[in-house]
Amino acid sequence: MKNKLIGIIDYAINECVNEKIFELDFLPRVEVEVPANSEHGDYATNAAMILASSVKKNPRNIAEAIQSRIVDKESIISKTEIAGPGFINFFIKDKVWKNKLKLIEEKEAKYGQINIGLSKKIQVEFVSANPTGPLHIGHARGAVVGDVIANLLKATGYIVSKEYYINDAGNQMNNLGNSVYLRYRELKGERIYYPESCYQGDYIKDIAAKILEKDKDKHLKEDEKTTIQYFTRIAGGIILEDIKNDLADFGVIFDEYFSENKLYENDGVKNILDELRRKGFVYSDGETLWFKTSRFGDEKDRVVVRKTGEPTYFAADIAYHENKYSRGFDTVVDIWGADHHGYIPRMYAGIMALGHDKEKLKIVLVQLVNLLRAGQPVAMSTRAGKFVTLREVLDEVGKDAARYNFLMRRSDSHLDFDLELAKRQSNENPVYYVKYAHARICSILKIAEERGVFIPCFNNINPDLLKEPEEMTLIKMAIRYPEIIEGAVRSLEPHRIPFYINEMAAVFHSYYNKNKVISENRELTSARLFLVKTIRRVMKNALGLLGVDAPEKM
Repeated sequence: MKNKLIGIIDYAINECVNEKIFELDFLPRVEVEVPANSEHGDYATNAAMILASSVKKNPRNIAEAIQSRIVDKESIISKTEIAGPGFINFFIKDKVWKNKLKLIEEKEAKYGQINIGLSKKIQVEFVSANPTGPLHIGHARGAVVGDVIANLLKATGYIVSKEYYINDAGNQMNNLGNSVYLRYRELKGERIYYPESCYQGDYIKDIAAKILEKDKDKHLKEDEKTTIQYFTRIAGGIILEDIKNDLADFGVIFDEYFSENKLYENDGVKNILDELRRKGFVYSDGETLWFKTSRFGDEKDRVVVRKTGEPTYFAADIAYHENKYSRGFDTVVDIWGADHHGYIPRMYAGIMALGHDKEKLKIVLVQLVNLLRAGQPVAMSTRAGKFVTLREVLDEVGKDAARYNFLMRRSDSHLDFDLELAKRQSNENPVYYVKYAHARICSILKIAEERGVFIPCFNNINPDLLKEPEEMTLIKMAIRYPEIIEGAVRSLEPHRIPFYINEMAAVFHSYYNKNKVISENRELTSARLFLVKTIRRVMKNALGLLGVDAPEKM
């Protein structure tokens, strides 16, 4: 519906230009949105206000010119109104909305899928936590945001690859090996000094105990440097395997696990820096190598090789992104923690210096999670190893509640996650509220079948009987579902989906409490059964994108 209106508005604007009502060098993208207040129409556009600065005319006069040149060939518009400083409000005929319900019936599980991706290859890289400890709730939020963005991209025609970048090179891995080695010696009865800089969690002791059980005390007699390297490899492998298992139970499966060490094979990082140096983007001050990121809008230049000769994380990230593009991805999406906000300009600089369009890199920031229990903060300390892991949350509230609650706010805003609320079987719990709506519809349809009432298809109902306010709201919401998907993809904002489902569930519950779906009126019963059947389909499809089950009973 929205795209049809955009086409109608585009045509009207072009007519204004052709008739020399105003002049335009180019036609800006027309935006059509759903007004917050339904009294202002089904859709509205601010096209007149967008055009005003270019054509030097009063926006209301522009709106009137556009309105008078609207051609509605398919007869979908009941009326238009000009409001405020120049909004054009569109009211769609009820019959048009109702007839589109047939599309949901025809497409079923594919309803909502659209092809705006045109089979372009896109990579989504997320989580990418160092394999130095279990995933915590911050990683969990990034995991579900990345996973649902990937699901949305697949549903809109992109060829998607989900990737986890394993930071298995550098000092943090050496520190991991040393941490396990010290605990190993401690388990053998040595009194050791265990620095605060070492990893503190009990999982370090557990890994040390596994090595001791397998290898006994043989590592006490070996060269310490060689032993720590061995402990690093073993510990990193154990932790990564645990991470994979936790993510799988969370419903997140990656297509690729990419090791940072691969970047250094055959002097890969050095070769990229050499190329940038030949292009004049990398220079030396005698001790360190610097990248001229300021040439691309960064506030200052950045170090890529320290005076020790060791490449920085930034150098590796430039090489990693070049590797991504070399694998044929049209676009790359990175999901980062919000604390990496300052890193964005230099990453753009890196890909632009290598000749890639800035638009080919999309960065989504994920803010911190405040974990609560019955409204009270749960104390956490990463330094002391006292943090809440993804595994602990999964064990307590389950996959569905965890995924849904992590998606209930914009990813770049702070999120309060109340463990007790996530377990509660009441309308206060968003995921329960939505699942209960789906299960309630399933129950209605089952009761109808048990009573011998035929569950109709669109051609067997009289849609004109669906005229209650909640019925029209549900119909419009169902028809707008593909628009919700498109908006979520274009903005990379997966939270739009749970917002939409929760609103639909609220309207349905209200409708059910006021109206009988199955009644003595057979025609009305058929129409309402068809309606709730389509609402169930939309809810199931939407929950599927979120990786959340749609139960038939609760």
